[in-house]
Parts: sequence; C-alpha cells; structure tokens
Amino acid sequence: MVDSGLSQERAALKVGISRKTARKYLSVRQLPSDLAKQRTYRTREDPFDEVWPAVSAMLAKDGSLEAKTLFQWLQDQDPGAFADGQLRTLQRRVKVWRATKGSAKEVFFDQVHHPGKLSASDFTCMNGLNVTIGGQLFPHLMYHFVLTYSNWEDVTLCYSESLEALSTGFQNALWSLGKVPTRHRTDQLTAAVNQIGGPNPRDAFQRPYLAILDHYGITGEKIQVARANENGDVEQSHNQFKRRLDQVLMLRGSRDFESTDAYMAFVKKQVARFNAGRRDRLIEEMSVMRPLPSRRIDSVRRVQVRVSRGSLIRADKNVYSVHSRLIGEKVTVVIGLNDLEIWYGQKIIDRLPRLRGCGKHLINYRHIIDWLVRKPGAFEDYRYHEDLFPTTRFRIAYDLLNKNGSGSKPYLRILKLAATTSESAVDEALRGMIDNGIAIDPDRIERFVDAKLKPRAETEVEVMIPALSIYDGLLSTDRDEETAA
Repeated sequence: MVDSGLSQERAALKVGISRKTARKYLSVRQLPSDLAKQRTYRTREDPFDEVWPAVSAMLAKDGSLEAKTLFQWLQDQDPGAFADGQLRTLQRRVKVWRATKGSAKEVFFDQVHHPGKLSASDFTCMNGLNVTIGGQLFPHLMYHFVLTYSNWEDVTLCYSESLEALSTGFQNALWSLGKVPTRHRTDQLTAAVNQIGGPNPRDAFQRPYLAILDHYGITGEKIQVARANENGDVEQSHNQFKRRLDQVLMLRGSRDFESTDAYMAFVKKQVARFNAGRRDRLIEEMSVMRPLPSRRIDSVRRVQVRVSRGSLIRADKNVYSVHSRLIGEKVTVVIGLNDLEIWYGQKIIDRLPRLRGCGKHLINYRHIIDWLVRKPGAFEDYRYHEDLFPTTRFRIAYDLLNKNGSGSKPYLRILKLAATTSESAVDEALRGMIDNGIAIDPDRIERFVDAKLKPRAETEVEVMIPALSIYDGLLSTDRDEETAA
C-alpha cells in the first residue's frame, strides 16, 4: 500500500470507510479485495438436489442430452414441482457436470506448415455475393486452391463439383503457379474420394483423380467425414476470399457485369492483388517445389451411349436430345467443364451446354420437329412438352391456337418454320400478330419470314462515260497558263 501522508481518519473519510476498518487494512498491509474469501456454500437451497442422482445417471448414459430436455422431462415427471424460471439453475449444474465428469472434448492441434509441402482445395458457393450477368442473377461456384504455407490462392469458375471441374481447376492452379507441391488435400469430394475404399491407401481415391495426382507426382490426402476443420486452411481462405471480393464489389458500385468473361477478369485481377502480399513466403515455397511436367492431362471425360428411340441420350445423370437421324446409333459424349461434345464417326456433330446438377433435361426442338410434324398427336402429352416453346410468344401462340380449336398441327408448322428458317424472324412475326390482335396464321408467318429473309434486289448503277474531248480541253488550258507565265 502507498503512504499518502494523510492521517488514518482523513484517509478513511476519503474512501468512505470507518477509521476502525481503515486501521484493520493497514495492520495486515493488504487490500480489501485480497482479504475477500471465496464463498463455498450455497445461499439458498438447490431445487434439484433430490432429483440430481436421476439426472446425473441420464447424463452418464448419454452425455449429449441437453439441460432443456432434462428440465422438460423433470416437469413431466412431477408437474408443478419446477417453475420455468429454474431452467437456468439446471443448465449451470449440467455445465459443471460436463466439465468435471463428462466425456473428453475434441482437441484441435495447431499445425506447423512447411514451404512447398501441402496444398489444399475445395469448392465454394459464390451466390451470396449476388453477382449478375447482364442483369440476371449468376449462380455459380469457384474451385479454390490454396498453398497452406504462403496462402497463395487461385480460383476457377465452375457450376458443379464434378470431376471435370476439379481437374480443370486443379491444373489451372498448378500451371498458374508454375511449380508442384508435394501433397494435396481435399475434403470428401465425390469426384476425388472413393467412399467405399479398400485396404490400399490409394483405394481411398477415385481412379480418374489418382491419374491426375500421378501425372503431377503429388500425394493425395483427404479429411475425415464431417471434419471440415481438417481442411481449415482452405475453408478459412474461402471466407476471406469472399469477404474481400465483397468489399471490392462494394467499392465498384455495381455487382453487374456485361459477360462471364468480364466478371472472371475482375475476379482474377483481385486474386492477383491478394497474392501480391504473399510474395515473400511464396518465394520460399517456389525454391523447394518441383517443376511441372511437360504437359497437362486431359480434363474431359468420354463415355459411349446409344441414342434412344426418343432421340435422347443420358450423360452425367442428365438427359439431352440429339438429332433424330442418330436414333439407335452409339455416339461418344465428351464431357467437359461447361459443355458436351457429341462425336460420331470420328467427327463432332453437335455441342451442347452442360446441365448443372442431376435429373435434368435439355431438349432441342430442332432435333425432333420433323417427326413431330408427322405425328402431331404425340405433341400434347409428350413428356418434354414444355421444352418445345422456344420463347414465351411461341407459348402464347400455341394457347391461342388451342383456344380457337385449331389443335397442334398449325403450331408444329410454325415450330418447323423456326427450325428451318429463323427463330428470331418467326418470333418477330408472332409478336406483331399477338400485339395487334391478329389471328395466328402459319401461312401469314411464312410470308413474313420469306420477306424478312429474302435478300434485297441488286441496285443497278449506270456509269456515265465522259467524252475524251474534256481531257483535251484541260490539257490546252494548262499549256495556255504556262505560256502566259
């Protein structure tokens, strides 16, 4: 204690205590807080003393029981014995039991990261950023790759957690980095991890994914089921990446981009800025990592399927239509990151956008319209009926024709006209008829489209040949001017 130079009486008055109390503290040379003794007894009776043996027995049997559940059970056993306001008392007592007699909790061990040893990756959903392309909401994922030592990162746009997305994103990151780390860790990705497994550690991974790892000489690792913290470096990088990207989008003042390419150019620019601050630690990693192989491995998947009687193929758990001339034939489907290529006879015959997810379908009316015209009765109850309206005006036209009792035949004529000439021209003709209340007429639409697509007549230009005497006059004028000079 500090001697203030004041008398005991004045010092006591200044702090608001009696002189007797001040003398006690001065005699023991301790502060009041040091003299306070911790209370070890209850000030009121515990309402759960009698039932606690039963409660603790239930906790010992199943430690995951919550205090609120136990409290409701006690109220059911003895109605009126416990008021709702006593829940907090039971919660405190259960908390003490868990800390003193409950099961051990999971321990998280901080890891030391070594340069060039470990990389990690995962897919992250970007929908929370509310990015739009041309005013339309743009749902998408990013494949996110991170070096755990330097936190250098790379991203690739994708729409599903497919093998093709994993292969493309992983290789994009390595070739952007220019070197190869020793190990790579993922979570329980279906595209990478074999859920059945086997005795060999390599059995834990899917064969196509193993082929990618072997090509680059990388050892694969996976986390345990429901243990996202084991891939915590990339999980934390997800949050930081999206938070920082969200901030720069705020500064930009708009989340709309004119195209997907413009959006990705913006994202890549931000990733380069984020990586600039990691240069020193990245240099350490680059000095110990191995060089890249001479080439990338193919990121596409090839499957052979037979075209069904409905002119359909099933690829990657989705249904696609192909041209009816291929019915019964086997075609090779090359499944890429964002599209499917249809090959037959060693030639590519069609390219289709890849559907996202499973159990979906993509039906192109151009593939089947010839036979629909021949079998108009099949149109009404066709399984993919709603896919045969290219625009809303086609749908309105069909409804108007049905209302007039015309049936499907005239609509199918209009649809075939769109397939064989110009869909946009047919849509424009339909717009004019619908807006002006004109009855939908396939013949009138055909005349409109013919006029629209008919090339303009060549304009005849008559070239006047000047008389040569004009040039003689110009030459004589030049000579007269030279003589006068």
